[in-house]
Amino acid sequence: MAALGLGEIGDFPFLEPPDRPQIRDGVQLLEELGALKQDEEDPKKRLTPTGRTLAALPIDPRLGRMVLEADRLGCTEQVVVIAAALSIQDPRERPQDKQEQAQQSHARFKVEGSDFLGLLSLWEYLQELQRELSGSQFRKRCKQEFLHYLRIREWQDLVAQLRQAAKGTGITVPRGGGRRPGLTPQLGSDGPLEADTDQGTRRARTSTGTDARSGGRDGRDGTSTGTGASSIGDSATPSSDLAGRPANADGARNARRRGRGRGRDAQAATQPTETSSTTAEGGSVLPGEAELRPIDRAGATGVARLRAAEREAARVREASERDIHQALLAGLLSHVGLKDETQKPDQKGRIQRKGRPQRPEFLGARGARFQIFPGSTLAKRPPTWTMVAELVETSRLWGRTAAKIEPEWIEPLAEHLLRRTYAEPRWSKKRASVVADERATLYGLPVVTGRPVQYAQIDPVLSREIFLRQALVEGEWHGGKAGGRQVLEHNAAMVEEVRAMEERARRRDLLVDDEVLFAFYDERIPENVVSGAHFDRWWRDQKRRTPELLHFTRELLIDERSQLSVGVGEDLQQRPEAWKQGDLVLPLTYAFEPGTDHDGVTVHVPLDLLAQVKAVGFEWLVPGLRRELVEALLRALPKDVRRELVPIPETVGRVLERIVPRSAPLPVALARELNELPGVQVTPALLRLDALPAHLRMTFSIEEEDGTVVASGHDLAALRAELRPVLRKRLDDATPDLERTGLQTWSIGTLQREIGLPGGGEHGVRVFPALVDEGRSVGVRAFDAADAQAASMRLGTRRLLLLTVPSPARKVIGSLPTAAQLTLATAPHGSVDRVMEDTLAATIDVLVEVAGGPAWDEAGFAALRASVAERLGPSAKKVLQQVVRVLDAERAVRSRLERFAATVPHPAFEAAQRDVTAQLGRLVHPGFLTEAGARRLPDLVRYLEAATLRLDRLPDARATDTDRMQAVHELERAYVARVQAWPAGRPLPARLTEVRWMLEELRIVQFSGGQGVKGVRDPGRPDQPAKPVSSKRIRKVLDESPVPV
Repeated sequence: MAALGLGEIGDFPFLEPPDRPQIRDGVQLLEELGALKQDEEDPKKRLTPTGRTLAALPIDPRLGRMVLEADRLGCTEQVVVIAAALSIQDPRERPQDKQEQAQQSHARFKVEGSDFLGLLSLWEYLQELQRELSGSQFRKRCKQEFLHYLRIREWQDLVAQLRQAAKGTGITVPRGGGRRPGLTPQLGSDGPLEADTDQGTRRARTSTGTDARSGGRDGRDGTSTGTGASSIGDSATPSSDLAGRPANADGARNARRRGRGRGRDAQAATQPTETSSTTAEGGSVLPGEAELRPIDRAGATGVARLRAAEREAARVREASERDIHQALLAGLLSHVGLKDETQKPDQKGRIQRKGRPQRPEFLGARGARFQIFPGSTLAKRPPTWTMVAELVETSRLWGRTAAKIEPEWIEPLAEHLLRRTYAEPRWSKKRASVVADERATLYGLPVVTGRPVQYAQIDPVLSREIFLRQALVEGEWHGGKAGGRQVLEHNAAMVEEVRAMEERARRRDLLVDDEVLFAFYDERIPENVVSGAHFDRWWRDQKRRTPELLHFTRELLIDERSQLSVGVGEDLQQRPEAWKQGDLVLPLTYAFEPGTDHDGVTVHVPLDLLAQVKAVGFEWLVPGLRRELVEALLRALPKDVRRELVPIPETVGRVLERIVPRSAPLPVALARELNELPGVQVTPALLRLDALPAHLRMTFSIEEEDGTVVASGHDLAALRAELRPVLRKRLDDATPDLERTGLQTWSIGTLQREIGLPGGGEHGVRVFPALVDEGRSVGVRAFDAADAQAASMRLGTRRLLLLTVPSPARKVIGSLPTAAQLTLATAPHGSVDRVMEDTLAATIDVLVEVAGGPAWDEAGFAALRASVAERLGPSAKKVLQQVVRVLDAERAVRSRLERFAATVPHPAFEAAQRDVTAQLGRLVHPGFLTEAGARRLPDLVRYLEAATLRLDRLPDARATDTDRMQAVHELERAYVARVQAWPAGRPLPARLTEVRWMLEELRIVQFSGGQGVKGVRDPGRPDQPAKPVSSKRIRKVLDESPVPV
């Protein structure tokens, strides 16, 4: 009616007007097919060009829409056949008494995944059958194979009518028999097909046979369609004589017939010019097969070509089937279904419901739910998406004549029907624009879900806001090619600078709010800039006029409301960006992240410089945190001590006015200043640095040159111990030419005292070579610290002198009296020779020291060797005489201990005996000469004599001895703890070594009344005179001795 210009159907004066619902359904269908549309200005629905073409086709509008789309895709030949089949009653009969036989006969026409292609298979079969049989024979064959003859004739007539009607609308339908892409079923045979392709020739092999009921014609071979551009209607030659005629005659005739009827985009297949011949086995040889077989027998080359041809044929066949189904889909948009994935099928694909297994359901248009009809090829294995030719409602809603489809086919066909929504608009770094997740539904079915699309075309205002906030303010875009990168990098650097100021100041109110930055950009950037590409186009011209238009300034970024903003510069001066230690300058960074291990100040130490960095002074932190640091230490003191310091803030102020930063370990310096206050007595041990919060303890970050963090923590000594194997290996790898071993003479020329290596940043890496004692030889090795070098050089020099200087041992021992030799035999070394080795080593140490220290070149070592060789004998004899005195004094102590052991045991006596026995073990043991040094042998005699005097006085001083012993033990435990905390392999500092001998002097004071005691000098202050030893003085030296580094 619309095509005839009769106006709205609702206004037409029908004698019996149709029902309103029917009119509404018809209009909806035409809108679905794109035949009607309504303009925005005109509320009336008007016919579209598609609708005018459909009006000219004598067929259901759905089927007509299929034919129109097939014309566009070049598959009208097949779609016209399918459309005609859908217009009539199914020609496949299923008599009640022969359903099983009918199903078996019809199974030949089934195509996996598509009932529509099954109709094409049936059509082609019928076409081939008609060519080979007479009219009566054809009618009989149809009855035998359960095919309704009259419906088939109706089908053929309708196809002819559609071709004629389509011609009038400009649609061309090739007359090729409507072949489907792929292989066709065989007449009277269910055997598989094997298709080969070579230079346009096709061959098909099937089993042949005869059937008395069909007059010997059931052994008919099927045909294999060729694969061209559309893979429709290519020629093939039958491989057997089907009707008593020569096979070559049939092949030629069929080739001519099948060469017609291509799709619009199809390419003509090459027609065979060779005739088939009969083989010895009674079969036939297809044209071109004689050429193919030698290639097949040739091996890999023939197989590869054959497989490549098969893959190409499969690819073209798949494309053609896709075109057919897309054309059909154009008329079945409201007949698509999505499988309900909420249902869980069993192994057979069935859903358990109410005790009975059911096939999976599909969600259809407008909330409908249907199942695929059991006779469909898709019933057992339903796809995710399907389309059906019709929906029939019986006990349930069934979808008949179904095919698998892909959801992406729907969108271009149903563009006018889709409802689109957009969610989660956001900035995309990859696309440099704002994207959103698109969802498109067709009658409620999700055709598109979660597809990112450009959002600027949908909502440019919101897209611009997101671009400004996320891309520019939050820094998620780094600029394009028009110079925006430089602007954004400048702004990002300015923001990071202010944030670094916040970290250093431990504040979060310095940087302005994001709204200020958004307003800054919003005011300067035009409204049409909604993405990175828009920005680049605008900025390319704008930067020539105002290159600093978008530059942040510090005044913009610092919040005027912040109290810190007024004195921020003065405050940050107390938080430097680098830590200086000697000639080393180590970067400092700040983090304001309470509760984390790296909260506070972090010093960044290059791994190559780790050995050169000393732990001294780091506990003082930076000046800006020192007041908070001292206050935290004071508040952690015991309550009885803390009571004398209130008000603590005022006490902190007074202490910080007088204290000299980094003059001593912080606990020592702070305790010293606190003890100057009236009524205050604080020891450094009470000021516990390990109890401080993380931000008041320096964090050490050990890093590679590229910034990779190797280790981090608050304890530098522990980090150094952890990384010592790594450092040793790196040192050995960096100095392969320096390393030497197995030396027994000086053959190394000049040994440099210090060598610079690449690495360590701007500071460089220094290594310290030295001789190494290897027992029976010496070597050369590099060390990472000067103190380790000095200790190793002393031992290496001693060993090389022992190897190169003739030993005076026999001469020296022979010159001693017999009594002295007998005394030496009682030494803990086990033999006189061992005692002599210890004596020579200790003597050489003294001689090297007198000579000015170890030599560093060949000439210096030669002079040192000559000096030692000349003086070693006489000097060793003097040292050996002192050793005899020590052993005599040690024997006197042991005799006293044996006498006490023979008396009645007493608790006080037993404790004293154990203490003296332990003292003997520390003073006299194998190697005690080189450990103590030859110069200390007279001191050992005094210590042993004092022990003897203590034992003699013990019966009369049991109570006082116990108290004094406990006081000494307390200091000894503190000393041992400091020694054990020292890194293994590193020499003890002189002040800590001196504490050991100060403890021996204190024993003389405590147990012998000071008889024979000697004052001691502070190794750290050699210019000051020796002072009497005391518990207080020892504790002070312990507190001030260096911490492990």
